[in-house]
Amino acid sequence: MLPDRHIPVTLFTRHSLRELVNGQGLAGYDLQLTAPGRELAQEWGSYLIANTDRMIQHCISSPIQRCIDTAALMIEGADQIKTHSNTHTIEIVEQGLLVEPGSFVLDIKQAAPYFRQQGALGFINSFVNNALPGMKHPITGVFDVLELIYETHPTSSGGLSLAVSHDTIIAAILAVIAGRTQIDQDDWPAMMEGLFVWFEGDDFIGSRLKWIWRGEVNQLNVSDFINES
Repeated sequence: MLPDRHIPVTLFTRHSLRELVNGQGLAGYDLQLTAPGRELAQEWGSYLIANTDRMIQHCISSPIQRCIDTAALMIEGADQIKTHSNTHTIEIVEQGLLVEPGSFVLDIKQAAPYFRQQGALGFINSFVNNALPGMKHPITGVFDVLELIYETHPTSSGGLSLAVSHDTIIAAILAVIAGRTQIDQDDWPAMMEGLFVWFEGDDFIGSRLKWIWRGEVNQLNVSDFINES
């Protein structure tokens, strides 16, 4: 379902299997990958390269360790298929765009109580309906992340970029670009689940965004999307 090999793509993925936590889906920053999670990330990296005939040209990650480890292990797995052809640099995105729920927050003091009260799913449903104080407009928040993906998107034929983030970020982006105002637990991205993204056009605003999520190809015009805000 991916485009022709000459069209670069980004895999925007949640980190791999981590230690579990009780609560409303709110995970601390200190939770690490489990042994099966480490193996899964490495095997997924190998599988991607073996089955797409691409190489990992660029990699960005949330600064949280489980995301960095996921990226590193995926690259290790890719190296088992094509040695020395993959990047070994992981760019840590510090400005909050890939760490939960930082990419969507304007005032953390206003927003944080709602995150704790509503849990991850409730918080994201409130966010996509633009019903939370201290938060960006949902389209603006998602646009900022998409622009980051565009700017770090590979440019060479056969290119694959990795962007490793968290479930809340991916869930919100999927809901907003699909035009949904309500998601449930079945829509929530599992650990190590992600979407493939690519852009058609000569510049970001004028491009057509395409993405694959759970076996379906979708698209939107970026200019139409941002004008909805």
